[in-house]
Amino acid sequence: MTSPSFPMGPITELRGRAVVVAGDDIDTDRIIPARFLKCVTFDGLGEQVFADDRAERPGEHPLDRPEVQGASLLVVNRNFGCGSSREHAPQALMRWGIRAVVGESFAEIFYGNCLALGIPCFTASHDTVLSLQSALAAAPAQELQVSLDPAAVELSDGRRWDLELQSGPRQMLLTGQWDATSQLLAHGAELERTARALPYLNGF
Repeated sequence: MTSPSFPMGPITELRGRAVVVAGDDIDTDRIIPARFLKCVTFDGLGEQVFADDRAERPGEHPLDRPEVQGASLLVVNRNFGCGSSREHAPQALMRWGIRAVVGESFAEIFYGNCLALGIPCFTASHDTVLSLQSALAAAPAQELQVSLDPAAVELSDGRRWDLELQSGPRQMLLTGQWDATSQLLAHGAELERTARALPYLNGF
């Protein structure tokens, strides 16, 4: 696991390696077990992502394979992130190093929680995801590029798969609107002018 640098501002593409966690209906309790939800901050959750799954197969879980350490793309299957709405799940994935997810479908709340962190969730057909997973299994250390517009993933050997990204989230990510903190900082002067004009803040 790497020390993460968290995304900020507009996001147009990412480069790096990918890790495949195959299987349908992987829920948030598997992504980050409930006992880790007592944390005061999200720091350290990256070390606990898929903790129970990894404990069942020491050294064999996809996230423990040496060739994918530092991976930034997660490739999954159908209905990923279902179950509890806990925001700890995408927080844990981000702190492990994940910056984007490709899958057949995602639970709606998980999808929204990822968007709030600047993690795009791309979708693709069943056959497309299986083809991408097969290519990554054959060359797990291969570098790739994921673009948001057009939505696609391309391996360093030239193979390319078209992906889908909803227009609203795509616009938010490309413009940086997903990042509420940066948006506030960028409009600091306007906020100050507005605050100075509010009677209840200025005693008139």
